[in-house]
Amino acid sequence: MQILVDADACPVVGIVEYIAEKYGISVTLLCDTNHVLSSDYSEVIVVGAGADAVDYKLINICHKGDIVVSQDYGVAAMSLGKGAYAIHQSGKWYTNENIDQMLMERHLSKKARRGSHKNHMKGPRKRTDEDDERFAQSFEKLVLIAMRS
Repeated sequence: MQILVDADACPVVGIVEYIAEKYGISVTLLCDTNHVLSSDYSEVIVVGAGADAVDYKLINICHKGDIVVSQDYGVAAMSLGKGAYAIHQSGKWYTNENIDQMLMERHLSKKARRGSHKNHMKGPRKRTDEDDERFAQSFEKLVLIAMRS
């Protein structure tokens, strides 16, 4: 088992590494050339800046039982299809039971944005300490489940 992180602009890398090190699990951070990272704990893979280059690389190296950290529902769906676990940076687990609904909501939101004349969308709200704590608790619980499988 390994942990794979879609690390482009991912705010929970430090939490992932802390918990992974606690349990002796290897971590791979994947980023494109626009978000080059360094880490004392994780392996860092930098891929070309193509539209979905990080996503495709992550899915190519993902195996059954791995844990994938990504905010991309498509990456999560492909990870689940390979028998991996997947978690959003909010701490929400992607599952075979909820992924179809999440993908449909994403599709409908994108369609609504295209039909709207608003070109400016507000960004995500500022991340809080509570958000980090919620992610840490959820992620550690997922790690323990994955280790038992």
